[in-house]
Amino acid sequence: MTSTGTGIRLDAPAPGWAIAADVVVVGSGVAGLTAALRCTAAGLATVVVTKARLDDGSTRWAQGGIAAALGEGDTPEQHLDDTLVAGAGLCDEDAVRLLVTEGPDAVRRLIATGAHFDTDDSGAISLTREGGHHRRRIAHAGGDATGAEISRALVEAVRTQAVRTIENALVLDLLKDGHGRTAGITLHVMGEGQHDGVGAVHAPAVVLATGGMGQVFSATTNPSVSTGDGVALALRAGAEISDLEFVQFHPTVLFLGADSEGQQPLVSEAVRGEGAHLVDAAGTRFMLGQHELAELAPRDIVAKAITRQMQAQGAEHMYLDARHFGAGMWEQRFPTILAACRSHGIDPVTEPIPVAPAAHYASGGIRTDLRGRTTVPGLYACGEVACTGVHGANRLASNSLLEGLVFAENIAADILANPGGPTPTPVQGKSVAADLLDGPVPLLDPAARIRIQRIMTNGAGVLRSAASLAEAAARLEEIHADERKAAVPGVEAWETTNLLLVARVLVAAAAAREETRGCHWREDRPDRDDAAWRRHLVVRITPGRSLDIRPTTSATFPPTVAATPPGAVTVSTPEELRPQPVDVPLIQIGAPVQGGGCGDDCGCGGEEVYECGLDPALAALLAESGLDPVQVEDIAHLAIEEDLDGGFDVTSAATVPQDAVATGDFTAREAGTVAGLRVAEAILSIVCTEEFEVERHVADGDRVAAGQKLLSVTTRTRDLLTGERSALNLLCRLSGIATATRAWADALEGTGAKVRDTRKTTPGLRALEKYAVRCGGGVNHRMSLSDAALVKDNHVIAAGGVAEAFKAVRDRFPDLAVEVEVDTLDQVTEVLDAGADLILLDNFTPAETAEAVALVAGRAMLESSGRLTLANAAEYAATGVDYLAVGALTHSSPILDIGLDLREAGREGSA
Repeated sequence: MTSTGTGIRLDAPAPGWAIAADVVVVGSGVAGLTAALRCTAAGLATVVVTKARLDDGSTRWAQGGIAAALGEGDTPEQHLDDTLVAGAGLCDEDAVRLLVTEGPDAVRRLIATGAHFDTDDSGAISLTREGGHHRRRIAHAGGDATGAEISRALVEAVRTQAVRTIENALVLDLLKDGHGRTAGITLHVMGEGQHDGVGAVHAPAVVLATGGMGQVFSATTNPSVSTGDGVALALRAGAEISDLEFVQFHPTVLFLGADSEGQQPLVSEAVRGEGAHLVDAAGTRFMLGQHELAELAPRDIVAKAITRQMQAQGAEHMYLDARHFGAGMWEQRFPTILAACRSHGIDPVTEPIPVAPAAHYASGGIRTDLRGRTTVPGLYACGEVACTGVHGANRLASNSLLEGLVFAENIAADILANPGGPTPTPVQGKSVAADLLDGPVPLLDPAARIRIQRIMTNGAGVLRSAASLAEAAARLEEIHADERKAAVPGVEAWETTNLLLVARVLVAAAAAREETRGCHWREDRPDRDDAAWRRHLVVRITPGRSLDIRPTTSATFPPTVAATPPGAVTVSTPEELRPQPVDVPLIQIGAPVQGGGCGDDCGCGGEEVYECGLDPALAALLAESGLDPVQVEDIAHLAIEEDLDGGFDVTSAATVPQDAVATGDFTAREAGTVAGLRVAEAILSIVCTEEFEVERHVADGDRVAAGQKLLSVTTRTRDLLTGERSALNLLCRLSGIATATRAWADALEGTGAKVRDTRKTTPGLRALEKYAVRCGGGVNHRMSLSDAALVKDNHVIAAGGVAEAFKAVRDRFPDLAVEVEVDTLDQVTEVLDAGADLILLDNFTPAETAEAVALVAGRAMLESSGRLTLANAAEYAATGVDYLAVGALTHSSPILDIGLDLREAGREGSA
């Protein structure tokens, strides 16, 4: 059918600028960038609009892999069978057949684009197996970083082809011409750029690839930008939505606390595939007997089991126990998950991981046909925002990336075969807010976002019932009807309004489907009812602004485009415009996995966890230095966000031409030891809107002279100046610590003693500041309270004596190193006899220190603290102690003065 639209738009200012294109693609994940690349390659003027930066699409969070019949003995027919089974009777078989048939060549084209998948020693792609798949057909990259690699390759290709992009832009609404056809979009650019504020892109074809809507729930694996913007836009435009009730909840998401909101780190099913066990607080496995595959049962089964166990025990979470993997396996097979857990204070090597289900993937969305066409002429959708019929009631693991590839290519082919002609003229209409039943209502106050999320989690989460859904609907209606907190137009208000619209439609669909099927679980309707419900629910907002929900007649979707009248001229896709197979002769596809990976009985559906978005080469340098690239990226984002405070660099925007390019030399203003150069690079890489060139003159840990160049960066002048202060703040701070440490290390040279830091660090910067100590020639004490036991005076008081305190720690943690702080020689003897590993001599004089060294006679390590100065450092070191503890290294070292000297380099495109 063809939609006539609803006349509903978000409350927003009129567009203040506009550009024209043949195609506008909204989203920068695998689906959006693939569509953009295919359209651009065919000569179409294409614009990519993305809510964050180009490389921040949802694809980069995908962990597990991409499924396709690439292996020896595997066939598209087998892949089809597995997909249909997972979809619980609601897959559109024609859509699935298209996916699995065109999938292998689509993956080969992705490889030809530049994506590098993991291979074995023979060069063959390593294929693994996940839940629901009867064959090894999952290609992965970087162990558990497939999405990051695919995103890298596609972003690089987009930049190489110079595809026009508008970053940090929230799409608002669809524009239509006088005939109801697509005429472009309105959007709001957030912050500095070539365009700012509300504007428009006029185009006869719009491709929505905006990702999911996970932020409608309190806890989700989706990034913060996944606020259902594409689905909400389509609803307001009159497009049909389907299967929105089928939300896949990932069973094992890292539990960060009952009050934790928003995106949560995911613990892949691949961890269970390698043998991890789900246990309760008592260590009892509870999946045994619930399903023949136990922990490897399908996601919906495991998520429901965890939720029920939590309810039965009154617990906030369960545990995933993989301590038996050992450190080596964790570091090699799951480095990203290990880093994510440790960044939150959990070490999977030594303790079970607290986990709970969280919203993960929307199987439903904007209804499309096999060419990605929606019910609005000229509007296409692909990726998670779309409902192609591939996933049915439950997505098969790792089919999502493949769906994005295949349907994006088909969309490009359809646009090429059916050009829209001249850029259409949008119909001018007033801007009003969305309302399902009555007249226009104001935008929601952003504070309602948390209320919406909690209502959805409690009423429409893993387990649902008529009562819970009715309660959720009533509370959402209260928010909808509350006009007392009307908000002015802005990003947060628009997002919150979108979330409410999507939430209300989801709840309505879930209440209407009175059965349990796939990932839709009704406690009051526990059985699957094929006779009544083997069909889809199609939802739209009518021109009268009422919500229309109707079932299809079967599991096959009706056409989205009206049938061609008899005698009419039809246009088929020319063969030369269809995606063609690509040979990749240097890579053998289908060889068996050599070590690692999932076993034949793996039920994993390894998916998204937080991935590092930094340049891989820079991330590797950081990792080689002992820094966590993900943590560095987080700190860099925080520094920039703090400096911009939601806005942009007004001074640079006013004084520097947008296309000006310059080289900046980070230069030492005084002599010292440098640390944090790669951290400064990370900050600049985040703030720069274009690629930049880096020339590294020195390395961290080098001694530098006043006036010496440390690092030269060439990029857009505005970006360089915007990132200058944030980069220098950390570079000067870390270099100051390294310089101070170097002075102590020089003072101790030749004595055998080492200068050591403490935990007196800046909150959030401990890893960086301790890294700076290492750059200066010092060594690190414990990173956290869990690394080693350190018994100090207050512990002694609490335990009733130093020996008692030591014994209590040793009895509780027999394998942990125990350090004890003492302030008298008598205590030295006491804790030495008890077996202390290291004794901290607090405020001992040099003479007392020498006496303690003789008393210990090498039976324990010794550290001096208190009374230490550079002037007496050598005297203390000469006593024979092993360490000198200097807390001032990290809490009060002066900065090293470093500045940025700008060299003008001209403008982009100039000779």
